[in-house]
Amino acid sequence: MQSKKDGPQRSDAQRNRERILKVALAELTNSADTPLSVIARKACVGQGTFYRNFPNRETLVLEIYRHEMQQVADSAAELLETREPEQALREWMDRLARFGMAKAGLANAIQQATSGPGNLAKPGHAPVSAAAELLLRANEEAGTIRPGVTADDFILAIGGLWLIDPAGDWQPRATRLLDLIMDGLRVGAPGPAGSGPTAPGPTAPGPTAPGPTASGR
Repeated sequence: MQSKKDGPQRSDAQRNRERILKVALAELTNSADTPLSVIARKACVGQGTFYRNFPNRETLVLEIYRHEMQQVADSAAELLETREPEQALREWMDRLARFGMAKAGLANAIQQATSGPGNLAKPGHAPVSAAAELLLRANEEAGTIRPGVTADDFILAIGGLWLIDPAGDWQPRATRLLDLIMDGLRVGAPGPAGSGPTAPGPTAPGPTAPGPTASGR
């Protein structure tokens, strides 16, 4: 009987946690100083539930960052299951841009959470690098991008995303930037296996010059 109760309880706890993270992302993007009590109220959870999940502001902010990054990373494999490699990579880049805007919007909150002595360290971007590597290798195997591009190359190339103002009209600028990067990745792509130029085969015989006729002898 205990196992039957545990399932719904764990599900409710997970939904509460995800709702807190969603509300906190929106609120802290607007203001890094948003009171935690406001976030708890808008997430429709009690103070006890809130603090069981996130005992302090620093824990909450860094979990938002980690959660959003992991969501983006996990989507790489999901996209490859339903899209061609080239389309999967381009759609994933759009998701990465949205994460970049969330990260930029949380910059003040992240700085406050990590700048004090003894505070937690900001999570590294290893999950995003691993996801990029997965997509790049799938595209290299498909012949849709130039060979030899590494995840580090890719992360450096998209660095311009972090310079776009999330408070402005960021989507058209991000789209143009990512289209340019995608165009660059395609340069030198060999194409699908077997689609390259083939060696010339024997040519068909062309028309022959008329030979001498009987009347011309």
